[in-house]
Amino acid sequence: MTALSNLLQSLDPNSALPLYQQLQRALREAIETQVLGPEDALPSERQLAAELGVSRITVRKAIDGLAEEGLLVRRQGSGNFVGARFEKNFAKLTSFSEDMRSRGRVPSTEWLKRTEGTVSPEEAMKLGLSPGTLVYRFHRLRYADEQPMALEYATVLASCLPSLDAVDTSLYDALEAAGNRPVRALQRLRALLLDAEQAKLLDAAEGDAGLLVERLGFLRDGRVIELSHSYYRGDTYDFVAELNAS
Repeated sequence: MTALSNLLQSLDPNSALPLYQQLQRALREAIETQVLGPEDALPSERQLAAELGVSRITVRKAIDGLAEEGLLVRRQGSGNFVGARFEKNFAKLTSFSEDMRSRGRVPSTEWLKRTEGTVSPEEAMKLGLSPGTLVYRFHRLRYADEQPMALEYATVLASCLPSLDAVDTSLYDALEAAGNRPVRALQRLRALLLDAEQAKLLDAAEGDAGLLVERLGFLRDGRVIELSHSYYRGDTYDFVAELNAS
């Protein structure tokens, strides 16, 4: 904890910046520089106040602000912990369930809607389908360790699945079982502000930063069979990609 102590001891009572904001800045720097890693526990509010010579109200105000940003998570009876951020490799075609399992997390799904219908004009254009083509639509709220992580709205060519009920937790598992898992995809990432409905489902606040990923999934023969829109909380996800000069 030496590095953290050094950051915290930089508080200056003579600064024009209020002490709670100085403490917030020091804790934020500790998180951003990985002095405090995901799921690390903070010293108790009483301990921080005693070590820094400030009031517990100052400490609590600083922690409240970081909790509102999603950098810290309060756990009743356990204390304050650094929030977990997830890195998504933007250059690797994996499902949400696979991403979570690879990080030792337990994925789960809350179904919002699953329907059968014909393609909309926008879907027909993006999927290269003829008007009247049958598709399945899957609307889901995705969880990791019972925490809401993403809203997913997927449209899939109906002929690629045996039935509407073939999808349980993972869409890609169902497509793979049917021999129709996408082998490549085109993805677009866009920043946005969460609307009221999205924020409620993702346990965030309306207007919070979010990320939208649009994916077109292709089969080996070049057919597009999947169009999905996934909404993520901006404070829980980082998207990374490895770039090569060749």
